[in-house]
Amino acid sequence: VQLVESGGGLVQPGGSLRLSCVGSGFDFSGALLSWVRQPPGKGLEWVSSLNTYGMSTYANFASGRFTISRDNSANTLTLQLSNLKIEDTAMYYCAMGGGEFSLTSTRGQGTQVTVSS
Repeated sequence: VQLVESGGGLVQPGGSLRLSCVGSGFDFSGALLSWVRQPPGKGLEWVSSLNTYGMSTYANFASGRFTISRDNSANTLTLQLSNLKIEDTAMYYCAMGGGEFSLTSTRGQGTQVTVSS
């Protein structure tokens, strides 16, 4: 299993970013996948999950601002970040599984999102 994230960067408060994760070595279209994040000096936080039927769930802080999607033809999981806040600064990872399980499951190397004015 390999997960490779990209798309992070430095953005001002209120800005947007689009994170991508390409998966390989497993049945991507049959996998429940998630995004998790780790703010500086803090533990991992679950952000969002998307199952194989297209049903998504979000943490309260992500609901209404973040959108998870997938393109099974390209083995790609995407997280659209909008209206970013300083407290969204974190390393973002895609991970296998959903919900709390994704916090201890296989994940990629991460992509850094920094929100700063």
